[in-house]
Amino acid sequence: MARRSGAETFTARWRRSAHRARIALRRSGVDYFRGDGSDWIALAGLLIIIPVITCTTLLNPVWCSPTALALPIVAGGLLLRPASLLSLYATAAAALIVESIALGPYADGPARVTPGTVLVVAACGFFGLVLAQFRARVGVPWRRGGTMLFDLRERIRVQSALPRLPEGWHREMALRPAGGQSFSGDFVVAARTNGGRTLEVVLTDVSGKGMDAGSRALLLSGAFGGLLGSLPPHGFLPAANGYLLRQDWDEGFATSIHLVLDLESGDYEILSAGHPPALQLHAGNGLWEEKAAEGPLLGVYDGAQFDAVKGSLAPGDVLMLFTDGLVEASDRDMAEGIDRLTGEADRYVATGFEGAAWHLIEACAKDVNDDRALLLLSRRG
Repeated sequence: MARRSGAETFTARWRRSAHRARIALRRSGVDYFRGDGSDWIALAGLLIIIPVITCTTLLNPVWCSPTALALPIVAGGLLLRPASLLSLYATAAAALIVESIALGPYADGPARVTPGTVLVVAACGFFGLVLAQFRARVGVPWRRGGTMLFDLRERIRVQSALPRLPEGWHREMALRPAGGQSFSGDFVVAARTNGGRTLEVVLTDVSGKGMDAGSRALLLSGAFGGLLGSLPPHGFLPAANGYLLRQDWDEGFATSIHLVLDLESGDYEILSAGHPPALQLHAGNGLWEEKAAEGPLLGVYDGAQFDAVKGSLAPGDVLMLFTDGLVEASDRDMAEGIDRLTGEADRYVATGFEGAAWHLIEACAKDVNDDRALLLLSRRG
């Protein structure tokens, strides 16, 4: 009985120790791939791979050349921190010396360690160290860098979603960044206020384009989303202007247009901060009317005044808000671009504007190297 008890105790202790080791290993692996833990797992794996490559090279140097040592070095540049890379490089250098001694002078035959082999391995090590130092300075592991950019893009997309409108209204938004990138300097924030009766939409064009303006657009979209609905409509643009001035950016201006629409009566107000005018299609006569409000750019000077222009959407009317990338280009001015936009939009009058926003961007500014955004609001007849 005493022996059985001792055996059971030893087995239980061994199982508990193995369980704790497994949990610790799994936790370390999870933390590592999240970018929070030590890189000892990757370092240990790469240190094991180097002797394996060295032995394979010595046994069959034709199929596994000495330059194969560049593979763990490249992987180390992506996975390891700069301090850990030094240990990996020292091991790779020792392996290269062993291969050169065992295989003999490179003049005796193929698959030897030549000066070119040393240069290739050394160059891979240099670029790997540069990448590791850059990641260490930024503080974002390569495993999370792409995930973080994807998350930023999705946050901009979610913040640009338009709220649902009551029966009898249609809305859609199309956004196309410059150069086919995923980040844009154009964004929309929208909210239903006044108990859901009022729709407030702000379309903003941040200075710059593509990824250069994407980070500022993300910051401004969050700030503007917090301001929208928290202030009276006429107080939004002055507050947004003050926010940009406090950022003190070198390239910190933006244009913006603010729509305040009564969903019951169809009456609206438009306030603009240096933004292109809105366009309204009157179903009664089939003509487009420009709704241009007065106001300076955001982030230029303090105490700016923004004057509103009023209008009303009758059944069948359409209102378009857009950024200058849709109507301006190097070979045409804004007036010509607006004429082209209204001409393309006339094709949808008979069939309805459902799904028209993206097609209008494709027709009017498909190859323009600028961010383009178009917001359509229509009141069904």
